[in-house]
Amino acid sequence: FHEMGYYDIPAVINFILNKTKQQQLYYVGHSEGTTAGFISFSSWPELAERIKVFFGLGPIATLTYATSPILKIWLYPPLFRTLYCCREILNYPTFIRKLRAAFCNFQPKFCESVMSFIAGSNTPNFNLSRMDMYVAHYPAGTSMQNLLHWKQIHTEKVFQAYDYGTKEKNMGKYNQTTPPVYKIEDIKIPFAFWYGGNDLLVNIKDLQALLARLSNVIYHQHVPEWQHLDYIWGLDAPEVMYKRIIEIMKKYQ
Repeated sequence: FHEMGYYDIPAVINFILNKTKQQQLYYVGHSEGTTAGFISFSSWPELAERIKVFFGLGPIATLTYATSPILKIWLYPPLFRTLYCCREILNYPTFIRKLRAAFCNFQPKFCESVMSFIAGSNTPNFNLSRMDMYVAHYPAGTSMQNLLHWKQIHTEKVFQAYDYGTKEKNMGKYNQTTPPVYKIEDIKIPFAFWYGGNDLLVNIKDLQALLARLSNVIYHQHVPEWQHLDYIWGLDAPEVMYKRIIEIMKKYQ
């Protein structure tokens, strides 16, 4: 996600602004999309000036207090070493995705329980009839370095760049012997955040630490029953959050 924030997001934003001839746009990120946004706008202040409002859905900068069982993967060295041999994980071929979708169409409650185990539970807010479509696209895969970066942030309890493991490698990459801490407190964009009480990846303590570092939070809402996927798939998301996002967009046109 460092590369996504440092390279990809600036390229996408500049492309959009160039094509639309607009001076600014809104940024909406969910989960790791917020993480990449924090990196992008703290690394490129001139890019941050092109953002009207940063909308963060389940924002993540640290995982210090996160309780998702998925974070325990690095407590099992044999499994982690096996994954370390791979350059990418959870990136399945098309026929596997089709099989997974077919299975979840037949057993949607089971598939929902697996997602709830990782992200948090709020079953009544889930459209089980769409489960096959959800799993056909999610998870979409990631790189091993991305997973290792999350491990470092969870272990070190600091929102910092990827540690390449030696002073020499870090010096070559960052011109310093340790990975730099992302200076998100320098971001002056207006922020609006939503976070859930059943979210196993965004703990309220981590969220409070994030809010304390940002000087321009114009809105934040705690939704007690929401888990980490309700922001995008929750049946009540349009009423609880999307309408409010549109209202804020109109205010900050």
